Amino acid sequence: MTEASLDLAVIGNCNVSALIDRMGRFVWACAPRPDSDPCFGALLNNTAGHEAGASGLWDIALEDCAAVEQDYLRNTAILRTILRDERGGAIEILDFSPRFRHHGRMYRPIAFVRIVRPLAGAPRIAVRLRPLNDWGAAPTPLTSGSNHIRYVTNAVTLRLTTNAPVSYLISEQTFRVERELAFFLGPDESFARDVSFAAREMLENTAIYWREWVRGLALPLEWQEAVIRAAIALKLCWYEETGAIVAALTTSIPEAPGTSRNWDYRYCWLRDAYYVIQALTRLGAADILEGYLSYLRNLIDASPDGTLQPVYGIGREPRLDERTIASLPGYRGNGPVRAGNEAYLQKQHDVYGQVVLSAAHAFFDERLLRPADVADFEALERIGARAYQLHETPDAGLWELRTMAAVHTYSAVMCWAACDRLANIADHLSLNEKQRLWRARADEIRERILDQAWREDGQHFAATFGGTALDASLLQIVDVRFLDASDPRFANTMAAIARDLVKGRHVMRYTVADDFGLPENAFNICTFWYVEALFRSGAAEEARGFFENMLAHRTRAGLLSEDIAIGTGELWGNYPQTYSLVGIINSAMLLSKPWSSVR
Repeated sequence: MTEASLDLAVIGNCNVSALIDRMGRFVWACAPRPDSDPCFGALLNNTAGHEAGASGLWDIALEDCAAVEQDYLRNTAILRTILRDERGGAIEILDFSPRFRHHGRMYRPIAFVRIVRPLAGAPRIAVRLRPLNDWGAAPTPLTSGSNHIRYVTNAVTLRLTTNAPVSYLISEQTFRVERELAFFLGPDESFARDVSFAAREMLENTAIYWREWVRGLALPLEWQEAVIRAAIALKLCWYEETGAIVAALTTSIPEAPGTSRNWDYRYCWLRDAYYVIQALTRLGAADILEGYLSYLRNLIDASPDGTLQPVYGIGREPRLDERTIASLPGYRGNGPVRAGNEAYLQKQHDVYGQVVLSAAHAFFDERLLRPADVADFEALERIGARAYQLHETPDAGLWELRTMAAVHTYSAVMCWAACDRLANIADHLSLNEKQRLWRARADEIRERILDQAWREDGQHFAATFGGTALDASLLQIVDVRFLDASDPRFANTMAAIARDLVKGRHVMRYTVADDFGLPENAFNICTFWYVEALFRSGAAEEARGFFENMLAHRTRAGLLSEDIAIGTGELWGNYPQTYSLVGIINSAMLLSKPWSSVR
């Protein structure tokens, strides 16, 4: 294998997902859930001297491969890879996870389908299917029958059903592709149908599903391909069974090489999920909004006093104990590999605002099957009460500092937003006393922020009460309507951020040392926040320049990770990162020419 790269495409069905490299190899997938142990983990198992016997991949290797073409089928999550050999032979690989309505419900099995078709010449392939067991710490037992192979891991038992020669697959022997081959890797259940016919039918129905979903999006006039690809990838980060939204599909891709800033993002951060909901609601994707609101209501029900963690498991698990995995060397050897995330123990007070901001949709959106009512408002008041109580107490902040606490301005602004939106909801429900209560609380928090976070000497807001440093989250005070973009205090803060945090056409989250030293790479969502702030401040052309530059750094699959190296433009951090995909959508929606301009 070549050196690991984040130039990866994603497939999935809102139940399971997989990352596929440019050669059509599965290099990352977890089952039976996105936060389960990986069944394919070559992305974290690829270092010098380790390639020949690498485990954790699913490779359909064309003998003497000389050229590769790869793209998605239009407006779908179905990936098409064409491999061409040196003798004129060629194959097509179609990769997807089935998703379509069947017998009145959504069919989204824990399964991956691969269809291999000969296109020209006499192509020869070898199939290497090597699932990981216990993060690669133990061999994976297998058994086989005439048309299937079973792979038994600690996390899940998978059965491969195929019309390819099973003995060739077990021995990884090269053979000629003379007809269509189908591979269905899924639950350990017998597959009663003709696998080739079933795979083609699933392909057709899955394509129809995705194209119908895309057809319902309210797209901007410009950058539609970029927005569609980002929206599909965001949907694949949605775990439909519970409504949770994972921050990314991977763990332990470092923010920068050699930094140990390696985290597991396969969980539901209430902050990240809010931004996803914000972006997809602007596009009209009500299905994900409704699912996530159900997830939130269950979290609120489980907290009588309104206390919330910043992050939960996708099944609402409160404990996400963090551990180091010794059996995998890490992305390009940059360990450690971590499972779990200690952020669940942190105090991050901004989450109270993000929960209220997300839940507020249910009181105003008439499309929803379950609109919110007074009882929902009363439950949400518990969250608002915690926001009011905590708005001037120290926390770890949105950047999840592990050893440093302060009263973070962003957290306080989000606590203000919780009270502000509760006042708006109360007004909508004609609860006049409640409206006055929450408006008074919002006003009180607002005055405290203006007094404690404003630096008169520097003429800008600071990242913390009484502090001097900046961070890019201050750009959000306009997005949540705390200040108008025309306010001189915001203009001065933007100018300070441009001076201290903007590096070329990228934006750092902050430039002071944290638990791991000085940050090295730019944080992609911060650049998109800057794009939005530029536009709202009247600098539309400058905003377009920053935005087009970010689009140019996407992978060939149209996706982004969390971080970017300022000097080289190389992507780092977990992938695909929901924050960054949200930035693509929000920026495009703001900057695009109106549809009326073409009529």
